[in-house]
Amino acid sequence: MSLTAIAIQNAKIIDKAVRLFDGGGLYLELTPTGGKWWRLKYRFDGKEKRLSLGVYPEVSLRLARARRDDARKLLAEGIDPSENRKAQKSARADRAANSLEVVAREWHTKYPRLGFRTTVIALFGA
Repeated sequence: MSLTAIAIQNAKIIDKAVRLFDGGGLYLELTPTGGKWWRLKYRFDGKEKRLSLGVYPEVSLRLARARRDDARKLLAEGIDPSENRKAQKSARADRAANSLEVVAREWHTKYPRLGFRTTVIALFGA
């Protein structure tokens, strides 16, 4: 039986973690501290894995199901959703590290005595 928004709102938090299953490996984990985490339980290369899909209510039931379906598509293509997420995060960090601002700041810390004025004067030979 799949979850409903009313069932999620009425869920009681107790002194141990509780899982409310929706289907297709998607479930809402209620923690004793009051957190409600959407998680996807799946198997890849014979190992059981879990993927966090967000926090309720920021991630609605509909959005959690859409994220589950996206992860399932990756699994059908033979791609581990967890590793895919890590690779995308690493690529974003690499793009941010190679921006003009980062390179300029690095140059200014490496050559603190060379100011813009002295560089321009040396270029024009004045």
